[in-house]
Amino acid sequence: MTDHPSTYKAEDTHREGIQWDDRAFLHHGDDDGGLLNGVNSIRDGTFADLIRHIMLLPEESRSEYSIQKAGDRKFEYREIVDLYNSTDFPRGK
Repeated sequence: MTDHPSTYKAEDTHREGIQWDDRAFLHHGDDDGGLLNGVNSIRDGTFADLIRHIMLLPEESRSEYSIQKAGDRKFEYREIVDLYNSTDFPRGK
């Protein structure tokens, strides 16, 4: 998972597109994130792994979950479905 720049001077660390291997946290309901975001999560892993996890849940309960991705960005169910259906989503894992 990517957490820190990969070079001493942080040169050449920007990668285009979605960083599927960024650290992410799975949340149920509206637990408000905030300062204790990682503590409030029910699961952590890569962004792609958590998207896969949500898509394996029963369809009627998927919308109850959100993903907090590295960089403090929260993804709700509709965005998660769109990312899962995107052509560059890593399916082979």
